[in-house]
Amino acid sequence: MVDITHKTNTLRIATAQALVRVSKPETIVAIKNGTVPKGDVFAMSKAAGLLGVKKTPDLLPDCHPLPIEYTGIDFEINELDIKVSCTIKTIYKTGVEVEAMHGASVVALNMYDMLKPIDKGVEIHHIKLLEKKGGKSDFKDRFRKDITAAVIVCSDTIAAGQKEDKAGKTIIDKLETCDVTISDYVVIPDEKDIIQQKAKAYKEQGVDLIIYTGGTGLSSRDVTPEALEPLIDRRIPGIEEAIRSYGQDRTPYSMLSRSVAGAYGDSLLLALPGSTKGAKESMDAVFPPLLHLFRIFKGARHD
Repeated sequence: MVDITHKTNTLRIATAQALVRVSKPETIVAIKNGTVPKGDVFAMSKAAGLLGVKKTPDLLPDCHPLPIEYTGIDFEINELDIKVSCTIKTIYKTGVEVEAMHGASVVALNMYDMLKPIDKGVEIHHIKLLEKKGGKSDFKDRFRKDITAAVIVCSDTIAAGQKEDKAGKTIIDKLETCDVTISDYVVIPDEKDIIQQKAKAYKEQGVDLIIYTGGTGLSSRDVTPEALEPLIDRRIPGIEEAIRSYGQDRTPYSMLSRSVAGAYGDSLLLALPGSTKGAKESMDAVFPPLLHLFRIFKGARHD
């Protein structure tokens, strides 16, 4: 199965349909009157559909088992056509489109099985996805495309040429996938004054995202939060909480990180862990949704 461990739980909704077409009006009358020999067609088919939804990952090898938190099955009669609608909801890392389509299919198949003794001309048509919501595709076009970023690596050893930077480059890779333009990338030592000078300079240049990696731990040289906090106009604790929560699901040491996020004029200051893994997970935790912030910062006048 596809690796989805990097994803976060979001509300996922999908609705699919199947069309069952009978060949004579008498079949519709029998369904409505409850005189079909095999029983209540709608009730039994709905039960079959519920079982089908739950069994989807047992039958389709690449489907992830996931918690189905709502299944709604509805029927709509239009002359000789019966439209089956199946809506699935979950709060999980991956979507429920296949579950919805499988549920609608099983409902239609059960209706066919129950109706074939009285109607040899029953057909199943138009099994398809009608709508899906949730996940990154639901938001990908909602973010500004003119965001700029500076990435600052805070590390004595990297600044001295004793170690190669990977965390900063990982951050840049993520930003580029989000259509963010990289204005600058620089390595500096863990010096409070230099950290502050860089933030002030980038703010003056109008850089939107000022992202630091490194110096958020608890050693005596980890001073990035102390350098940035006096500059911040407003802390944004939700970003900090999201980063630590995402990391905590993956390593118990994330609680020790002192990641910082806050507004600095019309710029956003971010201080992320210095490890490559910590930087990557922090970026995965909040991007691209974090970019919505710049619609608030910059306003509709620039859209």
